[in-house]
Amino acid sequence: MANQQVTVTARIKVKPGMEERFKQEYLPVLEVSRSEEGCINYDLHQSTDEPSLFLLHENWVSKEILDKHLQMPYIKALGEKGGEILAEPPEVRLWQRVG
Repeated sequence: MANQQVTVTARIKVKPGMEERFKQEYLPVLEVSRSEEGCINYDLHQSTDEPSLFLLHENWVSKEILDKHLQMPYIKALGEKGGEILAEPPEVRLWQRVG
């Protein structure tokens, strides 16, 4: 997977009433992440029937590039704020295209 495109999905459940704060914290990170080398797309979605549920969908040119992204200070800073905002740990999955 190291030299192949990798897709990331993350199911993110925030505490009720923290939806706007989560968006305030995360939206600036979207733009910075999109400008990183090797980022194909980096999109955040909010459930239409459960406002405290978000889905992050990312595509990177390789796992190596994704690993560099995960070391960025703004990504680490988001992780540090998770206890205040998140209702549960994010459910993160890595995907590889098969067809």
